[in-house]
Amino acid sequence: MSVSVEDLLFTIRYRCDTESHLSIRDQAVCRDCRKPCLTFCPAEVYTFRDGEMHVAYENCIECGTCRVACSNQNIEWRYPKGGYGVAYKIG
Repeated sequence: MSVSVEDLLFTIRYRCDTESHLSIRDQAVCRDCRKPCLTFCPAEVYTFRDGEMHVAYENCIECGTCRVACSNQNIEWRYPKGGYGVAYKIG
């Protein structure tokens, strides 16, 4: 039996902070980009609408893909403050 990515994401516990640990450095860069972040993020954190990149940091699973894969290095990524963020359940 195979397990879907969605099922695996459902097993993650997350304690959400009130401030984001992710941000876009320059919205103009996103407007001119081909927007690979819309496909490389497994948690669908990034959406582009109304001419701006929106970040749903509450969905972030802290994989770090966005900080590596943004070809313009336009995503500011840091770990959430202590006590916040993702807690993986193993098994």
